Amino acid sequence: MRPRNVWQALPGPRYLLSSWPWRSAGYLLSGAAAGVVVLFVITLGVLLGGALTLVVLGLPLLALTALVGIPVGSLERVRLRLMDRAPAPGPHRRPAEPGLWSWLAFRYREPATWRELGYTLLWAVVLWPLDALALGVCVAVPLALMSTPAVMQVYGNGEEARVVKQWTVTTWPEAFATAVLGLVLLALGCYALGLLAGARAGLTRLLIADRGDDMGDRVTELTRSRVRLVDAFEAERRRIERDLHDGAQQRIVALTMTLGLARLDAPPGPLADQLAKAHQEAGQALAELRELIHGIHPKVLADYGLEAAVSDAADRSATPVDLELALPGRFPEAVEAAAYFVVCEALANVARHSGASRAEVTGGHAAGRLFLEIRDDGRGGARTGGEGTGLTGLADRVSVLDGRLALSSPSGGPTLLRVEIPCEWTDRSA
Repeated sequence: MRPRNVWQALPGPRYLLSSWPWRSAGYLLSGAAAGVVVLFVITLGVLLGGALTLVVLGLPLLALTALVGIPVGSLERVRLRLMDRAPAPGPHRRPAEPGLWSWLAFRYREPATWRELGYTLLWAVVLWPLDALALGVCVAVPLALMSTPAVMQVYGNGEEARVVKQWTVTTWPEAFATAVLGLVLLALGCYALGLLAGARAGLTRLLIADRGDDMGDRVTELTRSRVRLVDAFEAERRRIERDLHDGAQQRIVALTMTLGLARLDAPPGPLADQLAKAHQEAGQALAELRELIHGIHPKVLADYGLEAAVSDAADRSATPVDLELALPGRFPEAVEAAAYFVVCEALANVARHSGASRAEVTGGHAAGRLFLEIRDDGRGGARTGGEGTGLTGLADRVSVLDGRLALSSPSGGPTLLRVEIPCEWTDRSA
């Protein structure tokens, strides 16, 4: 497998024959060269800004100098590709509004801007000299040792040569031995370069790549988008319910009436029997359509609120239900819909699975939270993720509203389902 970064390549036996030693040297060399330029730019900006402060022009210059970390960060994220093929995502976010002033204000408030400025100052003062020192020790010194025979021949007339200005070689065996030593040190230096460059790249990625500092903002925006999706979903449910109620239902009602009149006018016989059968089928279709409309978004919920809708659901439940609700006002539409469908699904599960003889629904609003509890005296053993319960999707729906759905159902019963959703009263009339 092709190594994606220097750390994967270092243990390999073919490291010295790969491109990674060259990549490491290029990374450190470009870091040293660019660091000198960065130091010059920062020094010039600070000096000019400080000198021009008396004539006001210095303040904008100092403010712009504080943003020097942004292009430096972009450059460093590009240079990181020398040491790691994995992309380094930028930490900056797009401003909500277009324009230069909006961009500047947004950047000055971003923590990533100041983190990049800190990295730039560290690079300009500390890191680039270390890059240069690493290149000198790991590359320049071994190359100087390897060139000893050439230096002795060209500059020492074959008689002597100074080796890195530390000692003098006077014989050819000493010169070639020094060259061999330089070759060994160069091989070792290539490994050291990989280690140093990898550590340098890791530090850079840690400081200027996206570390998820804005994860809270992302989570907030994701939550808001999910709430908007829920609101849009509820609006679409209401539209479908309205279209079915005002369109298809009215047509089936008219068809049922027409078939009933035709049935009355038809003489006894096969035709009358067929009309009676068609009239009965139309009545069943109308009943099923009304039940479907009620399941999509009950009109009583939209018109009269959660308490009336829960009471209606309890009246239609196959299991007798005791109600104790204290909900004298209205809640946001998404909250009412989520709570209502939790109650409906819970009562349906009681009738289908629990074997209960009675159920109880209680609820109210306290401390800024709507709470509802559904109890039954059945056999218990219910699970939110159980097949056919439908509670998992409702739990997700409640969680979008920052609510909680808890289920307690020990074997043998009883079962208690509790839902809590943070909300406040709305101004909608009950």
